[in-house]
Amino acid sequence: MGHSNKNGKIRAAHLLVKHRNSRRPSSWKEPEITRSKEEALGILREYEGRIRGGEVSLGNLATSESDCSSARKKGDLGFFGHGDMQKEFEQAAFALKPGEVSGVVDTASGVHLIERLE
Repeated sequence: MGHSNKNGKIRAAHLLVKHRNSRRPSSWKEPEITRSKEEALGILREYEGRIRGGEVSLGNLATSESDCSSARKKGDLGFFGHGDMQKEFEQAAFALKPGEVSGVVDTASGVHLIERLE
């Protein structure tokens, strides 16, 4: 074992805000998501400010606010390797150090904040 980075995999959590141009504009929170991408970015930047300010952790915020089903696990996506996620998501996640939170990441799913866990 030794290597925490087994098979080049990392573990990350994310908070997703979908918008009407997302690949699947619905979530456990709302059956039809109608907000614009600009609105989604505004919401996510507000979350980013709260996380960076130490007011709330990404995981705790994801629980109530993320448009991904991973919300119930505090946004935890478990371990994933190269090629498992959308390219933009993967590049951002692998660039983080453990405990670090990304800036806004834009994918076909919506806009995300990503926290590298391990």
